[in-house]
Amino acid sequence: MRVLLALLMFLALSAQSEPILVPEVSQHEVQVRQGFTGTELLLFGAILDPRGIRAGRDYDIVVVLKGPTQAIRVREKQKVAGVWVNAHSTAFRSAPSFYALASSRPVDQIVDARSAAIYELGLDWLQLSPIGVIDPEEQARFSSGLVDLKRRQQLYQEDPGGVSISEQVLYQARISLPSNVATGTYTAETFAIARGQVIASATAKIEVRKLGFERFVANAAQNWSLLYGFAAVLLAVGMGWLAGRIFALG
Repeated sequence: MRVLLALLMFLALSAQSEPILVPEVSQHEVQVRQGFTGTELLLFGAILDPRGIRAGRDYDIVVVLKGPTQAIRVREKQKVAGVWVNAHSTAFRSAPSFYALASSRPVDQIVDARSAAIYELGLDWLQLSPIGVIDPEEQARFSSGLVDLKRRQQLYQEDPGGVSISEQVLYQARISLPSNVATGTYTAETFAIARGQVIASATAKIEVRKLGFERFVANAAQNWSLLYGFAAVLLAVGMGWLAGRIFALG
């Protein structure tokens, strides 16, 4: 049976001239429960090329993991009379909630600026779409501020040299998901790049889900926001009253 499968694979590869990426991830579902402290994903796979071209020698591998996009507003702080207050702000309609890149070499040594921009290979090339008309210099300042904020929250990451290649066929990369990741569908994209051009790409999906009490709270806040708000206020008032009674009895 194994000989037959190997023969079929060889025939399939011989029938085409383009390389094939076969990606896989260690977890297709990440469950966020109470006490979740984050997890580490292993993204791995193989590149099969009938022309005999080898990874690490003739081309590089870049892996990008993106979380679901979200609208976000960035506010700029300004010191007025010794007090920091909110000043200017701008909104982005489609910022990725999570972004991590790992590559076999620094990206600027692998692709030119045009290809990096097309495939969003790196934090400098994220296509953050501002809402409304905004001055280019102001947009660049707010975009840089958003990226810096997300990096400090460990939600935006870059790891040049984070992809290891073995036997010039197999690759793997490890990406850490922090405890504050958003739920939803994550996309893991793998690119094989030669002479500055993407010659093959493949995609895998990962679901991040909340379970247990956290899922109930998240669903309540999203689907029954008014009742959730009343419940939160009543809970706060009740806890305050109970604390007052305890201290009064003491």
